[in-house]
Amino acid sequence: MTAENARFTFSIDDRSLALLLDEALYPLDAIYGAAYLFVDRCYIFLDRPADKQVQVRFRTKSDSTEQDLEALAGEFANELLNQVLRLRISESTKSIREYTLARAFFGDSSQASIDALLAELDAEELADDPLEINVPWESGT
Repeated sequence: MTAENARFTFSIDDRSLALLLDEALYPLDAIYGAAYLFVDRCYIFLDRPADKQVQVRFRTKSDSTEQDLEALAGEFANELLNQVLRLRISESTKSIREYTLARAFFGDSSQASIDALLAELDAEELADDPLEINVPWESGT
């Protein structure tokens, strides 16, 4: 059986499903990401039958009906959309992530560094403590 739905073509035969995907619509990274999520249920084979096209072939690890394979095709199509959206969000927020990481690693000059805080603690003298709770290590009693 062969079905086609706007650049999403798939065919089903005994325990296997083949999908033909257009890379202009589904980037290769999205195809990899979606395929990875199905490796526990199927053996997956990728092929490039033509330029800018990727064929994904699934072979189920157990017996499956035609309805099971159609459902698998639908699940894969949904996961492809999910992966494409994740890639687009990742690309659109790249500069924000880079800025946040740079800020976290290199900090701001107005922020106190760990060394400055440690130096401040070293310079601080213990206040009079009537209960003698704060006893420095050096004095040893």
